[in-house]
Amino acid sequence: MTISQLFDYSNLYVLPFWAIMVLLPNWTWTRKIMGSYLPFIPPILLYLYLFSFSLNAETAEALASPTLTDIARFFADETAAATGWTHFIVMDLFVGRWIYWQGQATGVWTRHSLALCLFAGPAGLLSHIITAAIHGKWFAPEGKGDVTEATVSN
Repeated sequence: MTISQLFDYSNLYVLPFWAIMVLLPNWTWTRKIMGSYLPFIPPILLYLYLFSFSLNAETAEALASPTLTDIARFFADETAAATGWTHFIVMDLFVGRWIYWQGQATGVWTRHSLALCLFAGPAGLLSHIITAAIHGKWFAPEGKGDVTEATVSN
């Protein structure tokens, strides 16, 4: 399988998880699936696989004390770019899962934040932080507005 195919499959792999969190957040199966860390295993393994092929003496030295030029040169390689993208996919999905569970625990509306997180992880996280603050200030029942205190057992 080529790096390009692995890249394409990794993008397709995460879409069902995003879809169920956004479209079916209260479905029993969404809660079961997103209550597990198992969805993260395949992309993490792909990341480790790609990372092992991206790393050599030159790239290890560049990454040990990176400059912007070194990073740009590193990501000019197709395998390194796929490695970086897989890193984004895993971390964005992990943050999305956290946002999803915060919404489940507190009643904060998360669909817009999850959609943003899929396309631009930090923007989705910021959206959730702002939404949670607004919800906590004006819409949450007394004592239930702080998402930092929300706990969900997984």
